[in-house]
Amino acid sequence: MANCPSLEELVRLQGERVRGLKQQKANAEQIEEEVTKLLKLKAQLGPDESKHKFVLKTPKGTRDYSPRQMAVREKVFDVIIRCFKRHGAEVIDTPVFELKETLTGKYGEDSKLIYDLKDQGGELLSLRYDLTVPFARYLAMNKLTNIKRYHIAKVYRRDNPAMTRGRYREFYQCDFDIAGQFDPMIPDAECLKIMCEILSSLQIGDFLVKVNDRRILDGMFAICGVPDSKFRTICSSVDKLDKVSWEDVKSEMVAEKGLAPEVADRIGDYVQQHGGVSLVEQLLQDPKLSQNKQALEGLEDLKLLFEYLTLFGIADKISFDLSLARGLDYYTGVIYEAMLLQTPAQAGEEPLGVGSVAAGGRYDGLVGMFDAKGRKVPCVGLSIGVERIFSIVEQRLEASEEKVRTTETQVLVASAQKKLLEERLKLVSELWDAGVKAELLYKKNPKLLNQLQYCEEAGIPLVAIIGEQELKDGVIKLRSVASREEVDVRREDLVEEIRRRTSQPLCIC
Repeated sequence: MANCPSLEELVRLQGERVRGLKQQKANAEQIEEEVTKLLKLKAQLGPDESKHKFVLKTPKGTRDYSPRQMAVREKVFDVIIRCFKRHGAEVIDTPVFELKETLTGKYGEDSKLIYDLKDQGGELLSLRYDLTVPFARYLAMNKLTNIKRYHIAKVYRRDNPAMTRGRYREFYQCDFDIAGQFDPMIPDAECLKIMCEILSSLQIGDFLVKVNDRRILDGMFAICGVPDSKFRTICSSVDKLDKVSWEDVKSEMVAEKGLAPEVADRIGDYVQQHGGVSLVEQLLQDPKLSQNKQALEGLEDLKLLFEYLTLFGIADKISFDLSLARGLDYYTGVIYEAMLLQTPAQAGEEPLGVGSVAAGGRYDGLVGMFDAKGRKVPCVGLSIGVERIFSIVEQRLEASEEKVRTTETQVLVASAQKKLLEERLKLVSELWDAGVKAELLYKKNPKLLNQLQYCEEAGIPLVAIIGEQELKDGVIKLRSVASREEVDVRREDLVEEIRRRTSQPLCIC
């Protein structure tokens, strides 16, 4: 270490020599020779850690949320949770990471997006990719055969993020699932009803829910001549039809996945069809598809499903779409996906392509994968794509410049004169103990104008003002921030008066 100062001095002197030669426009070879000497001296010094610039940022595909953004998210979560509870769901939670083998082999081609963790004390772990596989593990581990549950938590995917379109590496999922042996299509219809209720309540625009059935897809692949070994990979290609053209999908099937062109053409004749119950009835008469046992079961269930959806009053929101495939391997029956319909942007908005905002389906075999005896528990569920919904709601608020309250404070305890801190502290404590949401400024002698301005900025509707005269009279001056009207309220009646003035029906969004 004693040589460092002299070595640094040599570097400084050699640097000056190089700069001097450049100013003198010396021979290029001579300059290059002296630069080489300088670099060798710098190499002996080693890297200068003090010059390493640390960039403060969130990891790729993640973000922070401001109080304003969190207020919006809480409102959206509230709509979703109240709907789940209205339909009788219980809530559970599971670890954010699982044993790697729990997640392996459940997601098809998407398995490459799973985040693997370093060996932790002899266990190979991965961050959860969704909430469905952990739910299935939970059912098998606890030997449950019947539950209606919801789960809202973060999941992780090592994807290429597109954050402006609501795609992240860390994001929330809001899942609702019904596990148990029930009569066909009744739970499935309720899941679709829940999906429509939530999307309608959030008022994010018109939407359409595409439905299909994995058994129809598998039957279609079989009669078109797709080898059994290619079912899942071809299914993954078909699932891209909402993003790319049929020509691109066909090219992928033939060029990348080795499917015969004539087989791909036969698939194309089917997957480009969509409609309502009339298409289901048409395909029940299809001479080839109706002869396939799997496809026939799927079509008959879809016909029944449409009957229930009509009774629920949502059949006009549903479209039977043969291109819907849902790439995850664990689906076994009905599958569905809600898409926002592209409408002209409102004033000040940029068109926002957010894609799917909710999806789900039936997965009757997943729990059996975790059961030692292979006992199956039929399940059907849905997941709300809240990050994409947040992107839409946030953009709407930005365009409208609507003020969003980030606190729920009902009243600010203020003073009109100096030396009343003790009285303010007593009163705010009384309000807190009574369950009133109250604040005060953290100053001994704040100016009344500053206290009123704080209320306007924070959206606090009421001010409870203490003054020397009010203390003598045993009253509190209650001021409405919006109207500026003031009334004297007896101290013992203050809590009830604040509640009366601030009680409002719950806002949906």
